[in-house]
Amino acid sequence: MIRLKALDAARFLAFCGMVLVNFRIAAQVAPGDDWASALVDTLEGRAAALFVILAGIGVGLSRVSAAILLRRAAFLFGLGLINMTVFDADILHFYALYFVVGAAFLTATERRLWLGALAVIVLSVLANLVFDYERGWDWTTLSYTDLWTLPGFLRNALFNGWHPVLPWAAFLLIGMAIGRSDLNTICIQHRLIMWGFGAAMLALIPRMLVSDPELVVFLGTESIPPGPFYILAGTGTACVVIGLLLKLWPMIETLRLGPALTAPGRQSLTLYMAHILIGMGLLEEAGLLDGSLSAPQIVIYALGFCGLSSVFALLWFRRFKHGPLEALMRRVTEP
Repeated sequence: MIRLKALDAARFLAFCGMVLVNFRIAAQVAPGDDWASALVDTLEGRAAALFVILAGIGVGLSRVSAAILLRRAAFLFGLGLINMTVFDADILHFYALYFVVGAAFLTATERRLWLGALAVIVLSVLANLVFDYERGWDWTTLSYTDLWTLPGFLRNALFNGWHPVLPWAAFLLIGMAIGRSDLNTICIQHRLIMWGFGAAMLALIPRMLVSDPELVVFLGTESIPPGPFYILAGTGTACVVIGLLLKLWPMIETLRLGPALTAPGRQSLTLYMAHILIGMGLLEEAGLLDGSLSAPQIVIYALGFCGLSSVFALLWFRRFKHGPLEALMRRVTEP
């Protein structure tokens, strides 16, 4: 039970990180040297990676069938396409594609899951060597020029979008492998923390050793483009967060903070859509998506939205068992 509650809390923290990053993207906030910019820069790419790894852990723990997982993928793909008409950086349709990859590994051993993740990363490296990563991008506006054409959509989804299958599907497979461990044991929790911290630190070294601009980008830990050391850094950070929450969860519950973290984590799909339709919608209605907000202002707004999301989730679960979209997905995809 501790395991599931801590994972729900980690999911909410990942959601909060994504809200901070996405609100800054939507509001076109210019990067700066202040504390808020540093915070969002740190979370960029890491929060979403944690989100996907947690999805993999959930798949591993649930023992869901391939048929149901593929039906969930179809549901999320359709929902993601709708969401993309509002926010290009949607992650849901990418999630659907990760689930398709995950369905092929449902019965794989932990060792094969790690090898599968490594294979995805290698394929991503080869794709970067063969194809032009910048094709389709207008970096001045962060827009994808041919997104709604078939070649452009496939290129974006598989290779050079915000969260492309190559290499982001590796996060899902890594999560599935982690989910095969006994996460309630102190030994596993310590391994997640220590090995995760070591991986995050190791990922920083290659960039320090090279000066060539092209190599610096490829060997860096930024999510665009997502090189192998970004995957290492994202995985390491996620493992540290998950391990710490698992280890500290009894203390968190003693402080009576558990429900405020677990309730929104259990309806992260609903809240993800809400942060785009409601959170960004309010900014648009106020005419604040033009770069006029400062980084501290958008961070305060984002944190306020996360706080209200927690309150909403607590109130919702007083009467209902699942979040609105979570219940709809269950009704549609599970017999």
